[in-house]
Amino acid sequence: MRVLLVEDDEPVAESLRRGLLRYGFEVEWVTTGAAGLAVTVPYDLVLLDLGLPDTDGLDVCRALRRRGDVPIIVISARSDETDRVVGLEIGADDYVSKPFGVREVIARIRAVMRRVRPADRPSGPQWYGARLSVDRKAARVRLDGAEVALTPKEYDLLSFLTEEPGALMSREQIMEAVWDANWFGPTKTLDVHVAGLRRKLAGAVTIEAVRGVGFRLVVGEPDGPDERDEPDEPDEPDDSGVTGPTGPADPTGPADPTGGSGASGAPHAPEVSDRP
Repeated sequence: MRVLLVEDDEPVAESLRRGLLRYGFEVEWVTTGAAGLAVTVPYDLVLLDLGLPDTDGLDVCRALRRRGDVPIIVISARSDETDRVVGLEIGADDYVSKPFGVREVIARIRAVMRRVRPADRPSGPQWYGARLSVDRKAARVRLDGAEVALTPKEYDLLSFLTEEPGALMSREQIMEAVWDANWFGPTKTLDVHVAGLRRKLAGAVTIEAVRGVGFRLVVGEPDGPDERDEPDEPDEPDDSGVTGPTGPADPTGPADPTGGSGASGAPHAPEVSDRP
């Protein structure tokens, strides 16, 4: 997704540009209103400052709106209610007052895009492979025709990851989209919900972990071993305490007739013979 950033304040623009790039956006940055109106490369959204050196940002907003319906978010130090109302009435889709955080801007971009592009989503269930379907209107997930019981956050997480199958989503992106744009706590809850989806949707989709970055959803089973970031998904406790090549051993099973270790891992006592 390409964002046109019209901002003459270099520190603010650089901070926004770095943040947008970190979250996967492409950024076209210009410093004047004339340069913004002269941009010819396609863009999906405009971040527009009002205090530009060559013209009033409201005039730029009005000109952009006359050209088409590209989403416009005003970013300005003008916090007066009149400026906010005027900006929204002449065509801006949202208004963010300075100072602001990058996370807030990202959240507002996503909210605006959800509002202006509702037709992008099919009205019925979407299929991911031959086994899994997600009906976003009904908030239902089916695997092989049977409805899968997901917690609300598991559903939100699956819905987000299936928006772009194969795309790598950072932990920050997922936490902001599924939990809260202002989430500042640990992200371990994300690992718990990923583990739940892996267990419930095994074989239909694979959620791969990329160490230190985030997760990607791949439709179908992986070609090789499931690439999981071990710290992201702690192993569940096993009652037997032993895992062999074919799974957990039965602690109540028969002893090894050769006198080796049993299921509990302790050696057997030697057999007693009556022979001299």
